[in-house]
Amino acid sequence: METVLNLLLIRFAVVVGGLVVLALVVFAIALALKRRGKGELDAVRRRATPLAREAGRLLTRRALSRGRQGLGGRGGERGRERGRGRGARW
Repeated sequence: METVLNLLLIRFAVVVGGLVVLALVVFAIALALKRRGKGELDAVRRRATPLAREAGRLLTRRALSRGRQGLGGRGGERGRERGRGRGARW
């Protein structure tokens, strides 16, 4: 049992370390672009906008193909909207 917990802790540390390194790299890139001037940052933004839109479309298409509507997967159905009345909890 102790070995499993050690492996989980090591895995968690590796994931967190990777996220910290990624955040530092993104921060360094943003800082370098800001130092170069606004024109360079605008050029990067113009290049990244179509990529971000396409990624959003891809994720939306993927979620809809799995039968999900939105992040919760319920399609907006909650207690009162399903006709259970005001006092219904679930």
